[in-house]
Amino acid sequence: MVKIEAFIFDLDGVLVDTAKYHYLAWRKLANELGFDFSKEENEQLKGIERMQSLEILLKIGGMDFSKEKKQQLAAQKNKYYLIFISKMTTNEVLPGVRKFLDEAKSEGFKMALGSASKNAGAILRKTDLERYFDAIIDGNKIKNAKPDPEIFLKGAGAVNVQPSKCLVFEDAAAGIQAAINAGMRSAGIGDPTTLCAANVVVPGFVGLTVYDLLRLFY
Repeated sequence: MVKIEAFIFDLDGVLVDTAKYHYLAWRKLANELGFDFSKEENEQLKGIERMQSLEILLKIGGMDFSKEKKQQLAAQKNKYYLIFISKMTTNEVLPGVRKFLDEAKSEGFKMALGSASKNAGAILRKTDLERYFDAIIDGNKIKNAKPDPEIFLKGAGAVNVQPSKCLVFEDAAAGIQAAINAGMRSAGIGDPTTLCAANVVVPGFVGLTVYDLLRLFY
C-alpha cells in the first residue's frame, strides 16, 4: 500500500468546536425570519457551504427570496458567526488535537487545512493552530463545495504530495466523499454510521497517536 506522506484536516468539528457557533448564527437568522431551527435540523448543514446551507434553512422555514436577498441573508448570518468566533480562545481546540498535531509535525508529515469556511484563517489564529500547517485552503480559494474534491486536491498540490499519499480527516459525509473523489484515504472523526464510507472511523483524537492511526492502513 502507498505510504501516507501528508495529512489534510477539515476544521469545524475536527480540530475546533465551532459547529455550535454556526448553529447559533443560523438559528438567530431563522428566528429573525419568524421560525425556529433545531439542532436536529442543523445536522443537514454539516459540511455544506454557506449558500447551500441557506437554501436548506429557507426550505425548512417554507420561505424563498430573490438572489440578492439571499446574499444579504448569508452575509447577515456570517456577521453573527464572526461575532461569536471573535470570542474564541485556545480552549476551544478539541481534546487531543494539539498533541496529535505536535506528533505529526515532529514526524515530518506535511499538513494542510481543507476547510470550506471563509473564516478559517481567523479561527486558526484565535486558537493558535495556524503554525502547524504548511498550507491553508479555505472557502476563499475554491469554487466548488464538498463533495467536489477541489479543496483536497488543492491542499495536496500546495504541499506537493500526490493525492494517493494523502490522508483526510473529516467529520462530515460530504467531506469523506470529497476525499474519495480526490483519490485519497480518509479518517472519519465521529459517528461510524454517518461516516461509514471512510477507511477508518475514530471518535476523536484523545489517546490517538500517529502510529496507532497509520497501522490501521498498513
